[in-house]
Amino acid sequence: MRRPRCNPHDLLVSFRELLIRSDSQDTQRRGEERFGIGNMARIVQKFGGTSVADTDRIKAVAVKVKREVDAGHEVAVLLSAMSGVTNQLVGFVDEVSTLYDAREYDTVVSTGEQVTVGLLALVLQGMGIQSRSWLGWQVPIHTDNIHGKARIERIETDELDRRMKLGEVPVIAGFQGLAPEGRITTLGRGGTDTSAVALAAALGAERCDIYTDVDGVYTTDPRIVPKARKLDRITYEEMLEMASLGAKVLQTRAVEMAMKHRQRVQVLSSFEDQPGTLVVDEDEIVEQELVSGIAYSRDEAKITLVRVRDKPGVAASIFGPLSEANINVDMIVQSVSGDVDSTDMTFTVTENDLARAVENLKERQDDIGCEDILYDSGVVKVSVIGVGMRSHAGVAQTMFATLAEKGINIQVISTSEIKVSVLIDEEYTELALRALHTAYGLDAE
Repeated sequence: MRRPRCNPHDLLVSFRELLIRSDSQDTQRRGEERFGIGNMARIVQKFGGTSVADTDRIKAVAVKVKREVDAGHEVAVLLSAMSGVTNQLVGFVDEVSTLYDAREYDTVVSTGEQVTVGLLALVLQGMGIQSRSWLGWQVPIHTDNIHGKARIERIETDELDRRMKLGEVPVIAGFQGLAPEGRITTLGRGGTDTSAVALAAALGAERCDIYTDVDGVYTTDPRIVPKARKLDRITYEEMLEMASLGAKVLQTRAVEMAMKHRQRVQVLSSFEDQPGTLVVDEDEIVEQELVSGIAYSRDEAKITLVRVRDKPGVAASIFGPLSEANINVDMIVQSVSGDVDSTDMTFTVTENDLARAVENLKERQDDIGCEDILYDSGVVKVSVIGVGMRSHAGVAQTMFATLAEKGINIQVISTSEIKVSVLIDEEYTELALRALHTAYGLDAE
């Protein structure tokens, strides 16, 4: 019996198909490794106000949810109110009561999320996906009783867990919870991020996806520095510093929650289908960048107490009453004046707190023993951030030399283990950011 002859063309086609199949599988594998997803995972998705601004966008959100469900994942979704609705509800409260009851405030402003979760559940049901809406008190998400800015204490997940295992997609109202006395609470502005991360940790989710109007975390503000790069990964600590220093991508409380529970978070766009930035533990990043990003904050004001009596307890007499007045003090520098018995004390507060801080200090000027009180709101804080600073020297020197080369005067300096911050004149903000971004080799090619 003669062996059948092989067609060389058929062999070439078969080999080509094998290569394509292998490459596709390898690409999928790399993607799963990058985002911590295997064949099946539990994922929490959060969509902000701009993502659910109208019914068309809610339908687009449903498509993203369905994509994860079709991939075999267990999915829970948290939603904010439609863009602008919470502001409108707060306005209603302000119109009827200037000194409002915080419990009734929470009752009113929590209604925005009730609309979006119900609508998304309806859309998902129409697509053939089992889904049910859940309000904060129905989960329940237990909080303390500080209405308007409550903190999450624990989340009961038994029922959610059971339903997710059965293939149901719970659509949960973010931003709200349940007080010990049984009333609705709200978590404060941006609280849906915190809700999402807390729920992901409670459910043991592999990842918490935060969908926003940006496509990830950048090395600096791309609106100011066009060469800014989107980061594939960033550590919790770096993200926390960037969030606290003006980067509005994630709420600070949400990052703190993620870091506490080691919950992986991905920041990505609601409007573009591309990978975002993964916020992870430092151990998950093999090689640390010397500097990961440069942040800035315009919400700064500088106060200088001129010729303060240099004696023990003077700092406590200055900053103690400010703390009691809930005025947060950030950067502090003390310098010797011409008189050996006196010193100049300079520190920063938020711009909103400037008037109250100055008034507080003037009331106690004689007790403090200072000659004059000077203040300036035309300043900005620029910070260089990176966990790589722990093992590398010269980061601060590069910053100082770069600013000096551009003729930018540094007014105040503060440092931490992974951050160097300087206070400069506001007019030099853009110049400083671009120069530092280039100096640390962060420019996109």
